[in-house]
Amino acid sequence: MQDRAASFRLPTRVQDLLLALFVTVMQVQGTVVRNSGQPEVVLRPLSDLGNLGYLLLIVPGAALVVRRDRPVAVFAVTALSSVVYYGLDFPDGPGWLALFVALYTLTAHGDGHRTLRLAAVGIVVLSAAWLIAASDIEPPAAIGWVYFRIGASVMSAALGESVRARNQIAAQALERAAVAERTRDEEARARVDAERLRIAREVHDTVAHAIAVINVQSGVTAHVFDKRPERARETLEVIEQTSARALAEMRAILDVLRDDNVGDDRTAGVGGDTDGRAPNPGPAQIQDLADLARDAGLDLTVDAPPPQQPVPAAVGTAVYRIVQESITNVIRHVGATRVTITVTYGADAVEVGVVDEGRALSATPAVSPLSAPSRGSDRPAQQESRRGYGLAGMRERCRLLGGHLDAGPRPDGGFAVTAWLPLTSTETAAT
Repeated sequence: MQDRAASFRLPTRVQDLLLALFVTVMQVQGTVVRNSGQPEVVLRPLSDLGNLGYLLLIVPGAALVVRRDRPVAVFAVTALSSVVYYGLDFPDGPGWLALFVALYTLTAHGDGHRTLRLAAVGIVVLSAAWLIAASDIEPPAAIGWVYFRIGASVMSAALGESVRARNQIAAQALERAAVAERTRDEEARARVDAERLRIAREVHDTVAHAIAVINVQSGVTAHVFDKRPERARETLEVIEQTSARALAEMRAILDVLRDDNVGDDRTAGVGGDTDGRAPNPGPAQIQDLADLARDAGLDLTVDAPPPQQPVPAAVGTAVYRIVQESITNVIRHVGATRVTITVTYGADAVEVGVVDEGRALSATPAVSPLSAPSRGSDRPAQQESRRGYGLAGMRERCRLLGGHLDAGPRPDGGFAVTAWLPLTSTETAAT
């Protein structure tokens, strides 16, 4: 409906032309009708002095056509016409309509201080001229129309200033929103660059580790190939598994770099950085997270038995980061409460669950040491979480590995995060 109404809106010049025509007709016709049956009250008819009265009613109304382009000039014309009109004792009537519109336009489209001072000076001069012209008015009760003109002039100027101030506030709000949007885009690009640098370090670690293992196992194979063929077979199997796992991890990680449209929602909150030398965290470090969370005030229960088979590094890191982000969100948004963490390893997937009861056990919110940035991080984790990137980052991490994540409030209170990550799909795709 708003779009349809905007499409029928007349151009500004046409609006001003219609307004000028309306005001001119009202001033002339209203003055004539008001004084048509009272010739004894009229001191000077409009037709006197070569129809000067009509001219002083028509010119101010016609000047409103350019009121937006020349507000000061239009106000001067209407004010001068009013002073001359009442100074020559022409009959009273709605001949002040154009003046009120001009005063409103002057303050509404002005710059604030200068136009307000100009309007105030003009109203003072007009008030003095009107009072002097009405000093011998008959009947004396007609002086009330002079006070009406003075009060209406003040109200017109005040209304215009109110509209100008409101429009200025709206314009400033739009400007701040545009600046915030540009800043957010810049921060998103910086966050993407930081994440890609982190991924490059992870790729370096993955490749370097795999090549080192393959190099050692290749040397062993060459040494025992003739004397101990069964040992050579074992080392070749290790080489095959290591290379396949490295290829799978690289494929999962580099999918992010192949997408030129990766945005801030995709990379932010995916997980902390490493410094490129320390190994990526995995399920073995979940107990360390639990100890930190207990220090922060959580009543934490961990059910995360060690896996029966090796877990790809990318999946292990995802498990760790999902648990870390979930615990951090509980500490920040809920406070001290009960949390249950479960990590279940299946034949082809791992399932991670983090459930909180949603009831604070103490009035003092905990400050989580988990929110501190990892080594090499360019941005504190708490800033990302505050902007709402945590859940989006966890979902994206799961998606990149071929899994999925569900998060939402529980029917009986609290919040639950459940992630499902495949153990074999990425390796199969890589081979």
